[in-house]
Amino acid sequence: MRILVVGAGAIGGYFGGRLHEAGGDISFLVRPQRAKELAQSGLVIVSPAGNATLRDVKTVLAENIAQPFDLVLVSCKAYDLGSAILSFAPAVGPSTAILPLLNGMRHLDELDRKFGKSRVLGGQCVIAATLNKERAIVHLNDMHALSFGERDGGMSERIRAIATAMQGAKFDVNASEKIVQDMWDKWVFLATLAGGTCLFRGSIGDILAAPEGAERMLDLLEECRAVANANGYAPRADVSERMRKTLTTASPFTASMLRDIESNARIEADHIIGDLIDRAAAQGKTPIDVHMLGIVYTHLKTYETRRERALQ
Repeated sequence: MRILVVGAGAIGGYFGGRLHEAGGDISFLVRPQRAKELAQSGLVIVSPAGNATLRDVKTVLAENIAQPFDLVLVSCKAYDLGSAILSFAPAVGPSTAILPLLNGMRHLDELDRKFGKSRVLGGQCVIAATLNKERAIVHLNDMHALSFGERDGGMSERIRAIATAMQGAKFDVNASEKIVQDMWDKWVFLATLAGGTCLFRGSIGDILAAPEGAERMLDLLEECRAVANANGYAPRADVSERMRKTLTTASPFTASMLRDIESNARIEADHIIGDLIDRAAAQGKTPIDVHMLGIVYTHLKTYETRRERALQ
């Protein structure tokens, strides 16, 4: 199976690198500067699962894509999806499957409009990774899982083929028959975590140490759960319990969105928080309380406004 990984940053570089390491036919769609870095230093992974320096990775520039790929793995930030679509469109043929690893749901609508729903799988990943100043991929903990499936459920031949192609790679592979539910579950947790840690500018432990910190985190969780429920994807009982436990147990855990804010970087406010609010409003006659989410969204959009003004 010929796989095109869009980008070679922390997420695409990690999963694509592990697939290459396992013998997969992997190409990375990159910009000229990243292609130069990979040619000079290789794709470097620093991880508890094993370090790797891959010096023979294949890279391709958008203008040099000559034929379709079997699978396109998309791991860009939501705000870069439009430009990413333009870059990998020549790689999509009649039988190409597109596997996006973005958070939330709005990216599915954009990909469906461009390529047709039948080509777009559901997918998600669980990993904490970053690029360091040497442009190596640093895996920050022991979680590294990739899940994918048909959005209408069931187990298709192409999902089995993708799972087979990923066998032997140093990450957990899950061919899911309920991938859309899995994606909603992750979205509910991520929106709560990002909303709380960004709004209060601290880790879960910091928030829980503040007056009514646990109550505010659970308020956010309940609002996110209500939106998911109204859309037909209420988190399962065991998943909800794990969320509650994580969000009410003191730890240094934060969302990557907070780290982005602290680095004065772009954030996915519209995709992670704004879209939840929009989906609540779309339910029509039955109002859903998203008061806390609204406060979070105003906070994040204020940050974006100040950041953009400073860059002008």
